[in-house]
Amino acid sequence: MKKIYLLFLLVTSFTYAQVTTAPAIPTEADVITIYFNAIGTELEGYTGDVYAHTGVVTTASTSNSDWKHVIGSWGNNTTQPKLTRTGSNTYQLVITPNIPTFYNTNTGEVVTDIAIVFRNSVGNAQSRPDIFIPIYAEGLNITLTNPSNQSVYDLNEIISINASSSVNADLELKVNNISTQTATNATSISTSYTFTSTGLHTIEAIASQNGDIKQDEISVYVKTMTQNQTIPSGVTKGFNDNGDGTVTFVLEAPNKMDIYLFSGFNNWTLNETYKMKKDGDMFWLTVPGLDPNTEYAYQYFIDYSIKVADPYSHKILDPDNDQYIPTSTYPSLMAYPTGETTGIVSTFKINETDYTWQNTSFTRPDKENLIIYEMLIRDFTSSSTYQDAITHLDYLQNLGITAIELMPVNEFEGNDSWGYNPSFYMALDKAYGTNNDLKAFVDECHLRGIAVITDVVFNHSYGQSPLLQMYWDSANNRPTSDSPYYNENHNLVDNTSAHWGYDFNHESTYTVNFFNDVLSFWMNEYKIDGFRFDFTKGFSNTIYTGANNWASAYDGDRIENLKAFADHVWANNPGNEAYVIFEHLSDNSEETELANYGIMLWGNLNHNFNQNTMGYSSEADVSWLSYQNRGWNEPHAVGYMESHDEERLMVKNLAYGNSNGTYDVTDLGTALDRQEAASVIFYGIPGPKMIWQFGELGYDKSINCAANINDGSCRLDKKPVAWTLDYDSDVNRLNLRDVTAKMISLKKQFPSTFNTDDYSLSVTALVKRINLNDNIGNLDVVIVANFDVTSQSVNPNFPTTGNWYETFSSTTINVTNPTATISLQPGEYRLYSQTENLSTSDFEANLSLKLFPNPSNTTFSINRNVEKLSIYNLSGKAVKTFNGNFNKGHLFNISSLPSSIYLIVIKNDLGMHEHIKFVKL
Repeated sequence: MKKIYLLFLLVTSFTYAQVTTAPAIPTEADVITIYFNAIGTELEGYTGDVYAHTGVVTTASTSNSDWKHVIGSWGNNTTQPKLTRTGSNTYQLVITPNIPTFYNTNTGEVVTDIAIVFRNSVGNAQSRPDIFIPIYAEGLNITLTNPSNQSVYDLNEIISINASSSVNADLELKVNNISTQTATNATSISTSYTFTSTGLHTIEAIASQNGDIKQDEISVYVKTMTQNQTIPSGVTKGFNDNGDGTVTFVLEAPNKMDIYLFSGFNNWTLNETYKMKKDGDMFWLTVPGLDPNTEYAYQYFIDYSIKVADPYSHKILDPDNDQYIPTSTYPSLMAYPTGETTGIVSTFKINETDYTWQNTSFTRPDKENLIIYEMLIRDFTSSSTYQDAITHLDYLQNLGITAIELMPVNEFEGNDSWGYNPSFYMALDKAYGTNNDLKAFVDECHLRGIAVITDVVFNHSYGQSPLLQMYWDSANNRPTSDSPYYNENHNLVDNTSAHWGYDFNHESTYTVNFFNDVLSFWMNEYKIDGFRFDFTKGFSNTIYTGANNWASAYDGDRIENLKAFADHVWANNPGNEAYVIFEHLSDNSEETELANYGIMLWGNLNHNFNQNTMGYSSEADVSWLSYQNRGWNEPHAVGYMESHDEERLMVKNLAYGNSNGTYDVTDLGTALDRQEAASVIFYGIPGPKMIWQFGELGYDKSINCAANINDGSCRLDKKPVAWTLDYDSDVNRLNLRDVTAKMISLKKQFPSTFNTDDYSLSVTALVKRINLNDNIGNLDVVIVANFDVTSQSVNPNFPTTGNWYETFSSTTINVTNPTATISLQPGEYRLYSQTENLSTSDFEANLSLKLFPNPSNTTFSINRNVEKLSIYNLSGKAVKTFNGNFNKGHLFNISSLPSSIYLIVIKNDLGMHEHIKFVKL
């Protein structure tokens, strides 16, 4: 049996399990003891039970990944074999009485390998990659026990070559097909050998018995010196198409000595032709003669021990996850080079299909009046694709948003994620579509006047990052002390809730330069208009202790680091500056300095607005939404009632809403009405705003588990897509959307009012008032709302007497006393101005039909011009009809009707019929 068994320690997920067996040449009939050493794996130092997820590869398997007769289920350790601990990091597993019995294989099915992964009790730490132990046929066999296949040695180094046979036989060792040692009637053979030439060498062990011959063959490599040579001018890090039929690869790798390029064009082997030259920290190699229409995969093989993809990859192939990406999402995806290499690989193609941009002169909307729509592509569309998202852009344009903020779209670990577990920073994650799909999405947004912002995660990365794998301390399971990119340990020492992956060292010029390259790439390649930086409090090396310390105190070093990133983004497009938004949420002294520098900052008002919508007076103050209340010079607080990180307002409204007996916030319609009131107050306070996707429709599916909204185990799970929930047939949800669209429209049409710097707020209690004073167009606005569950009065503080027009009901009041109180029902809101211009016919044509108030016992008004209005009872009989040309806001008297539920049908002034349910008290 000829067996080439790869024991080469190539890092694919920065851990590797050390495994041996007894006997050294196991067969199906043997009792087999498997020895596992956890040093250098995720299980190192683990004190609990370790289990084996194990099966076999047989003659019935289609590939090594096709395990047969797996014992137990992946998620249930109690059904899997438990290992016996033999030391602090050593274990053993006994396969007895033989393989067919232990694995219950079928008659005639021959086992070629035992497949195994070792796991802790909860399955979140395990050996990587999958381990395959070869099983030999009965009779004569031989294996080389030293050295390992593709081991690497220095020139003139003396090594020991050892081999074992399963039975007594005549044995021979050969190096480069030259005999170096023989033995007669033996089960083992060994010799010393000195390599006197560099390059690839073949070692062979041969066993002969009664005419039966078996052999085992491996390759080893003898190192050469790396050449120091000046890097060609004009090339950048990563893959370079030189335009002359050659390509150049550049890898920045401080402290490394020898790097080779592995690819399909050199059969994924060590080859002196593809050893990279060195220029300081840069390794580079120019390769000629490649087919420009062929897509190639490649990796870097570093210091004969680490194999990684390119940190500057624009596309990668993942052997574990790509197989689950639908072909409809990513057609013609290049096949992973299975059997040639392991781990993630980069790809390139010289003649790529370029995207032709339709919009080449996009002007970004004013950042100080920006309306951002936060979007997770995975949950925004049923197919989780950019192509599908494009079909909903008209809806978002009609809603009025001016920017879309995409949650991370660069490669993250796995396919199903929020994206905050990044691995490759310039490669688009293929789970949402192709590079040109994203470009088409950005292009279509720009054609509609919508900017595109992407979320970037520079605080940390996870284990698949090549920057981490290149500098990994397997003995201590952390980045090496000489890593140019990462800190050895987390700076938030005791707060394990902030220990996401591994922390970048933002005091390192290598880290800063890398991320500046990342920012430039997305702006230049995809025309991205700006960035939301995740957890910017981690952008220094200041040490914070304490289990609840979230690094919120003022940090001068961090401020300088963050300003430098902002400067880099703005320098990319002077004049129409790109957006820089930080998720900082630190002390106001630090946020004030950043805001006054021109940076926008997330303003989390989720809890406070939810207290209002639920009807509770404690912590109902929403004045933190105001940049002036924070002492900032400019309106740079990106306020939000919801984001991906918080529970939906409607979920808590329906679960915990207050009531006064007859008025109950847990009623769906009532809760949605209160969302309207919240939206009017929210958009009424000047400054940029953000909507978390479907918030305008009152999305009420929990961030947590559907069965228990306090169970966070489902937090990252895929959530129902609003388009599939029939929200468009729920008039109360459409009313909320219309109010949202109206407020956005007002902010855009009348910026001198709705983004004025002359305003006053009374928003600390459940009854709220906003006064917006327009000193340019003299369009003053007064907004009032009642978030109590009982009727309340509010002093509107009108700036002048005279007629004031209510925008949503189209009613008019004559103000003779500006401070005379107005009575508001629970959940009621009003927006007054001294002009009717706030209700344009174009906008009203897109609004859903709405009655005010509903329910009522005497009169109601309607937000339409009406030619005819008919009232039907539940039996379908018309009980009252109004004929005539009625302006919107006209009061229809229904005091004579008995209390009941009715259907109102109107014929509007456009000749269209509309209907809505109405409750007569």
